[in-house]
Amino acid sequence: MTHENQQAGHQQAGIDALEAMERAEAEASSAPLHRRILAWMQRAWRPGATAVAVALAGLLMWHVVNGKHGLSVWQKQRAEDQQLRKEIQDLDQENARLRAHIERLKTDPEAIEHEAREKLHYAKPGEVIVTLPDAKKTPPPAPTPAK
Repeated sequence: MTHENQQAGHQQAGIDALEAMERAEAEASSAPLHRRILAWMQRAWRPGATAVAVALAGLLMWHVVNGKHGLSVWQKQRAEDQQLRKEIQDLDQENARLRAHIERLKTDPEAIEHEAREKLHYAKPGEVIVTLPDAKKTPPPAPTPAK
């Protein structure tokens, strides 16, 4: 078979397919309404089902990210959890430091004396306590006007 014969064969096949579609349309237009609806549904169910599946997949993805228990909420809760764990760790360290201080106050007389002198301003007999004002809290003296 030559190239021209093959082309003619393909053209004839295309024409035959077109004629078959026209006959099917003519038969469909003369068919009763329920048969035309049934034929349309048989042709359209796959694209329609695909569209519904894509829409459901999109809705599911949105819900996974933005839903009540979605990824964005999970990330916020994870950050809050890490921050709370850090606070707990800091408070545990503070508690350990305070417990150690309490134990020193219970057992070490020098620690008791230091605390009494610093916090309560106690003095031993014959000592004089002089309290100096803090440089940060006291404003500098105002200059006196010259006469």
